[in-house]
Amino acid sequence: MTAPTPPAAEATPATEAAPAIVPPGQVWSLAEEAPAPEAVVSIGEGSKQAIASQSETLAEVVDALDKWALTFGDIRVSLFDVLLVVATIALVITVAWTLTRVARKLLRNVSHFDEAQKVLAEKLVTVLIWTLAFFIAVDMVGIDLTALAFFGGAFGLAIGFGLQKTFGNLISGILLLLDKSIKPGDVISVTDAAGNEAVGQIRKIGIRAISVITRDQTEHLIPNENLMVNQVVNWSYSSKDVRVKAPVGVSYDSDLDLVTELLYKAVEDTPRVLPFPKPRVNLMGFGDNSVDFEIRFWIQDPEEGLANIRSDVYMRMWQLFKENGIEIPYPQRDLHLRSSKQLDQIVEMMGGKKA
Repeated sequence: MTAPTPPAAEATPATEAAPAIVPPGQVWSLAEEAPAPEAVVSIGEGSKQAIASQSETLAEVVDALDKWALTFGDIRVSLFDVLLVVATIALVITVAWTLTRVARKLLRNVSHFDEAQKVLAEKLVTVLIWTLAFFIAVDMVGIDLTALAFFGGAFGLAIGFGLQKTFGNLISGILLLLDKSIKPGDVISVTDAAGNEAVGQIRKIGIRAISVITRDQTEHLIPNENLMVNQVVNWSYSSKDVRVKAPVGVSYDSDLDLVTELLYKAVEDTPRVLPFPKPRVNLMGFGDNSVDFEIRFWIQDPEEGLANIRSDVYMRMWQLFKENGIEIPYPQRDLHLRSSKQLDQIVEMMGGKKA
């Protein structure tokens, strides 16, 4: 018997390329993959598809707005993208502003927080809300941050140099509230550009500066950093009790015991002066024209003013001195003239005219 002839092998079509055979141990081959086409980054692609899927009318509007576009390298920005960004930013800002106001009202109603803790909590909540709002806006718009990494880095560097004082004031305000060295309601000394010192009460501690109102209703805005690096006189840091000094001079012919008694009475008759700690009248020295006294007394409401309470004490002191014949002397000077030829001639001439 004759053995059957095996079927002939089918010819490989010329259009199909034979797979490259890589010898054992070789990790590369002559075949190279074709490079993938570069993708153009479009802002808000996900939002665009979500809106277009709602209805055919919205899809046509989106397509019409999307046709008007500009391409910057790998980034494509259309009119739809611009409108989407503007609407998203407006929405996020409105929601963040509303949440901030609601949070402030809720924190104001927390009874076991003092004023400094409430202000600090408001600042932290405000920073948290606006930080979340930024990332939510970026996610809603669909911006690819990796494609904008270079631009974002350069922009962030410029903002860092330009706003370093602002961030410094923000951190300084938070630190001041943490250690409670400065808080709303405190009374501090304020020096204006001319060097005049005034006493004012802190009304508000903001992100950049604190607001201090003086007795003449002048509002000073002091950067938070200045309070961190400069010396500040806080009249109500640990206690609102403030000692006020009122110097006075009387004639050398006065009864010093009576003067002391009248000074004590002047302080006792003046409102706002605390009976304890007790006022003190000190004899400070013997001056050129008067015997110098100083009254020292305490008040507990420095925000109501220091000059006015000192004025009230002086007014009552003047009335008591008038009633008891105590004299407040005028400045006096003794002049000694040396004799000279010209002076003698002048005296002789004046004497001759009188004769």
